Amino acid sequence: MDSEILTPRLRIRPWNIEDLTPLSEVFEKPEVWWYPFGRGFTRDETEAFLRRKIDAQKRDGVRPGAAEERGTGRLLGYITLSPPDWLPEVMPTVEIGWRLDPTVWGQGLASEGAAALLAYGFDELALPEILSIYEPDNVASGRVMEKIGMRFERDTVHPFFGRPLRIYRLSRQQWQTLNTVSLGG
Repeated sequence: MDSEILTPRLRIRPWNIEDLTPLSEVFEKPEVWWYPFGRGFTRDETEAFLRRKIDAQKRDGVRPGAAEERGTGRLLGYITLSPPDWLPEVMPTVEIGWRLDPTVWGQGLASEGAAALLAYGFDELALPEILSIYEPDNVASGRVMEKIGMRFERDTVHPFFGRPLRIYRLSRQQWQTLNTVSLGG
């Protein structure tokens, strides 16, 4: 299994502890964690997040997640596949999610990286489905989900914050059909 995914503009690779400082700089921005927290992360919260991701890599095998700008190597945040165990009603499954530095929002990087991770999830990991979950007020995330071919499944409520959540889903078969059509097959 490859330990990194390359797109024209991104390198998505496994996490390492050296990511703490650049990740803290991204995560401290309130916009990055506005949904669901309404604020940025402290350095301690970022470190706890990073250590959980590194531990998950060790436990579950190497999984790319840290999103770097290919040209510069600058850490932009993450685009990753992980179990959304914070929402037990959808388990067992895998969620695709992203949080990128606001300085690169609107450039299509989330869609570019997410499309590459869908291919990885379905082709390399043989996942039967991938979900994505967002708060409906986070319109930009919903647009990314639609752009990469995901389909609305249902609405629910966040178990901790009590706010509405929207769940999108894509099955391997749907993804294969989308890619056959887009390739002219």
